[in-house]
Amino acid sequence: MDDAFTLLRRAVDLVPENAVAENGQTVGDVRKDLGLQEWEMALDMLIEIADAHPVPISLWEMLAEAARQMMLDTNRRWCEWRGLEVQHGTIRARLTLLGADEGGRRSAFDGDGRLRPLWDIGNRTEDGQRDLNIARLWVEFAPKLGPGETADIRLAPLRPEQWRHLKPGDVITMHEAQPVVGIAEIIEVLPPRV
Repeated sequence: MDDAFTLLRRAVDLVPENAVAENGQTVGDVRKDLGLQEWEMALDMLIEIADAHPVPISLWEMLAEAARQMMLDTNRRWCEWRGLEVQHGTIRARLTLLGADEGGRRSAFDGDGRLRPLWDIGNRTEDGQRDLNIARLWVEFAPKLGPGETADIRLAPLRPEQWRHLKPGDVITMHEAQPVVGIAEIIEVLPPRV
């Protein structure tokens, strides 16, 4: 297994040379930071650029392993998440959590992909009963999401094939037991890119 620094050097070669992140960072900027041994900065820039451009799953795997070796756990989880999206597609939604007074959560949860709630996405069992589906949840641009708050989220279904019918505008509900704790409207569904 290559060390983190070798992985970063190899990963930059998988990014299109003309790729630019939304914040204006370029592949040239990454190469400069690699030359200065600014490893964490180079990793962050590669993630930013890869988030803005289609890249192979191998790039996300390299970045995840480099982040693991550098003990950057949130970066590792994000890179693993993005690798899953390349394989299984992307589902984004706008989630509003119900307040505690509405039967929702009483506390905030970390938005870094570890929560695995149940979702009513319209599927039914053979006898017509509601069939809840599991998907991990990543909150975009916020470390936590609390009762009564709204945020854009990404979903990583346990069984992606059961979610293929969703389209922008569909409304799904989040459950942590039987009562609804959140309502989400699908805002984007992208197919796998493998």
